[in-house]
Amino acid sequence: MEDMRPGSGAAAHLGLAALFPPGLQAVYGECKRVYPDQANPLQVTAIVKYWLGGPDPLDYISMYRNAGCASVDVQEHWHYISLGLSDLYGDNRVHEFTGPDGPSGFGFELTFRLKREAGETAPPTWPAELMQGLARYVFQSDNTFCTGDHISWHCPLDNSESRIQHMLLTEDPQMQPVQTPFGHVSFLQIVGVCTEELQAAQQWNGQGILDLLRGVRVAGGPWLITDMRRGETVFDIDPHLQQDSIDKGVETDGSNLSGVSAKCSWEDVSRPPEDEDDSRSICIASQPRRLSDKDTEQIREALRKGLEINSKSVLPPIDSRRHGHDRPQLSMGHLQSQQTSRSRKDSLESESSSAIVPHELVRTRQLESVHLKFNQESGTLLPLCLRGRILHGRHFTYKSINGDTAITFVSSGVEGAFATEQHPYAAHGPWLQILLTEDFVEQMLSELQDLSSRGESKLPKEYSWSEKKLKISVLPDSVFDSPLQ
Repeated sequence: MEDMRPGSGAAAHLGLAALFPPGLQAVYGECKRVYPDQANPLQVTAIVKYWLGGPDPLDYISMYRNAGCASVDVQEHWHYISLGLSDLYGDNRVHEFTGPDGPSGFGFELTFRLKREAGETAPPTWPAELMQGLARYVFQSDNTFCTGDHISWHCPLDNSESRIQHMLLTEDPQMQPVQTPFGHVSFLQIVGVCTEELQAAQQWNGQGILDLLRGVRVAGGPWLITDMRRGETVFDIDPHLQQDSIDKGVETDGSNLSGVSAKCSWEDVSRPPEDEDDSRSICIASQPRRLSDKDTEQIREALRKGLEINSKSVLPPIDSRRHGHDRPQLSMGHLQSQQTSRSRKDSLESESSSAIVPHELVRTRQLESVHLKFNQESGTLLPLCLRGRILHGRHFTYKSINGDTAITFVSSGVEGAFATEQHPYAAHGPWLQILLTEDFVEQMLSELQDLSSRGESKLPKEYSWSEKKLKISVLPDSVFDSPLQ
């Protein structure tokens, strides 16, 4: 439950440093620098604070009227700024205090710029609930955001009939990072985008799409202002952008998308072992296992490494540990408006650590033949996985949203993989690795071309490479929603 009121309870106390929490004071100080004539902006306030058991992690969302900037063709808009993802108080009531040298809380606050409609005298409040939803995800998953991330929302941001149904994140063009006694805080701006623009960001990278949007006034312009009434995508406005920019970008740079949370599964269809000492796989469908902590960590690190454009891609060793404040790439299906309740653990961790098989008891198994299953949304990313990742010497992971199953495609140039050219299919518990040679990738791409289609297609779809003993099925969502799956 939230309340909208002038910010007199916070901003009016800027001069009372002793009574005003230092983290809050630092963020408000930056707001005051940008808006010196709006000392008491309207705010949406959490009535019951998060640390008192309330549902909303953000203490406040301040709403400012921004006149724009005619010299750079920026239109008038409303500017929303969150307070609560960073550590406002420094007393461990919400965030663990770790000192002034690292990030304050999660290290960022969210902002949003919404086009002001003619005749509007007060800012709409729906962006505040949108920001609270994103904040809930961050608090519940411990995943943080950074510039270039994309968020699949699958719903108009304002619950209207708008085409703006997803989000990209970028640095706010006016709000500068601040240093507080509890650490540093940056400001990440939410940018509303259409489905086609989200898909382009998934295929290439979010930063590249943001640059395209900056160059088209009605699609965002220099300050990336969201217009919920925008009826055309940036590619409708300039059809050459798709071919010239996106396709060339993927071909030249590869894709920065290293993995997705998805509806997927895999099955070992090798012939059964002849005896108990046979080193070949036992069908995972009959003996399911959960990811060990170490396997989970390796998948997480694999996704992080995918964000780095290195000359040689590396899968960390199985005993790798989490370092610093890196985080996995946000991806398709990773965050949806319908899913607002998640584990506070990282999204790639096992959901039930008590059921984990001890790592030393789970051997790496070499498989002769495998069958991969994806829903349509995940299947459409297979060409991107192959063209934008594997052909560039990288890796790509599908992590099931329904359990611990994971499928990682690797190229010959990826170090640290347990799949090899001699044994291209290998499993460690429910984590499957598939090594694909360049020649086989080209063959697969020629046969998977229909998956690149934007529209709905008839399912199921079956693809099989008998000489490679690999089969891929693209199936309806209902298959993965079954309790037997």
